[in-house]
Amino acid sequence: MTEARDLLRRIRRIEIKTRGLVEGLMQGAYYSIFKGRGIEFSEVREYQYGDDIRTIDWNVTARMNHPFVKEFVEERDLTVMIFFDVSGSIDFGTQDMLKKEAAVELIASIAFSAVRNNDRVGLLLATNRIEKYIAPRKGKRHAMRIIREMLYYEPKERGTDLEKTLTHLSKVMKRRGVIFIVSDFMDSMDKLEKPIRILRKKHDMIAIRISDLRESEIPDVGQVELEDGETGECMTIDTSDPDFRNNFSRLVSERDEKFRKFMKSNRMDFIQIPASGEWGKAAVKFFRERARRCGV
Repeated sequence: MTEARDLLRRIRRIEIKTRGLVEGLMQGAYYSIFKGRGIEFSEVREYQYGDDIRTIDWNVTARMNHPFVKEFVEERDLTVMIFFDVSGSIDFGTQDMLKKEAAVELIASIAFSAVRNNDRVGLLLATNRIEKYIAPRKGKRHAMRIIREMLYYEPKERGTDLEKTLTHLSKVMKRRGVIFIVSDFMDSMDKLEKPIRILRKKHDMIAIRISDLRESEIPDVGQVELEDGETGECMTIDTSDPDFRNNFSRLVSERDEKFRKFMKSNRMDFIQIPASGEWGKAAVKFFRERARRCGV
């Protein structure tokens, strides 16, 4: 009973803390921010003056020897799927919170926004295997379940395999929707192009990259021992060595640039979220800019 009350208190705190972002998403911007909502193919009809030529169905036009256009109807609801990378590296933080804690709060705000709009929301937890899949459903109770799983689920593995998870998503997500990939993206991006290309044909995709300050900037604090959160490998480094710090900064810059180029080439929106109390500001800025681009 005490554990249940503690869980409810934790979820309630998250709900209160994320209320501002949820309200921001719901103030007229939701439909355009999540552009997965919108249209579903219905039928074809003869072309009429003023129709958008981009809707012409060229196969039917060729058969009928007369222009025909595709008609679409508005989808009644939206499916929001959240892929949360729970590999070992997400349990890291040197500021005022872990990367996992920032991710949980942001995901909660997305889930509550979907609930407010009567949309379905689902969750997939993964490491280098599919850890847990919660099918998209509606309702606040379902959103609470998603938050509970993120808070208390203990992964069976520590590694990362984004490719395997994205391939799995392409098989289980039948309805058109929005996919949020929440990860620190420590895994290689080289294998992701094919599964992302397949998913992008049907779904809107947004990458949320969670990062900690010390993953990009190492201060001069002498010799320290570091442990890889996914492999458990330990090593001792000398942070007072300027060559080490310079090489580290160069490698981080190269990794960041590769990530940005990959997202741009695959036409995916992405947001960088700090593992700190400042994550909300970064999220609000991103969603406002996305809403403006969508004409809200």
